[in-house]
Amino acid sequence: MTSNPNERDFKPLNIAIMTVSDTRTEATDKSGDTLVKLLTDAGHSLAEKRIVPDDIYQIRAAVSQWIADNKVNAVITTGGTGITGRDTTPEAVAALFDKQIDGFGEVFRAVSSEEINTSTIQSRAVAGVANATFIFCLPGSTGACRTGWGKLISHQLDYRTRPCNLVELMPRVLED
Repeated sequence: MTSNPNERDFKPLNIAIMTVSDTRTEATDKSGDTLVKLLTDAGHSLAEKRIVPDDIYQIRAAVSQWIADNKVNAVITTGGTGITGRDTTPEAVAALFDKQIDGFGEVFRAVSSEEINTSTIQSRAVAGVANATFIFCLPGSTGACRTGWGKLISHQLDYRTRPCNLVELMPRVLED
């Protein structure tokens, strides 16, 4: 409990992690492991971690399972957000959104440009909400995962963030 009435208590969330890749394994999945460490170090719980091939239907099926699971509050994917033929994560996941969070991709690319300059235009990072589950799709590099978590996602999934955050909206996203 906080002693200052203007401070809020941390609310841990259950977060699922998906690595989208045709080549990574549990032994080589540095980006997925990085996200797991970052979210657990922040006080959240890992709901589940999966590696899914670069296949639009397998991606969509796995994310759909988490959206339907009331115990999963958020999903973070890593990989498949580029512009090659096999990069289909945005197409797979955006079709599931009730609402897209356009500002996420915009801010991610702006922040990322400080680190990788104009190469950030190759990122199609997206975010949205479906069935009160927040979904963030990040590029597959560990640097992009650290940036996405550290500069955006960690703050929006922390109830203490002011002036507002996504956690305080969770009870309201299913309103009529």
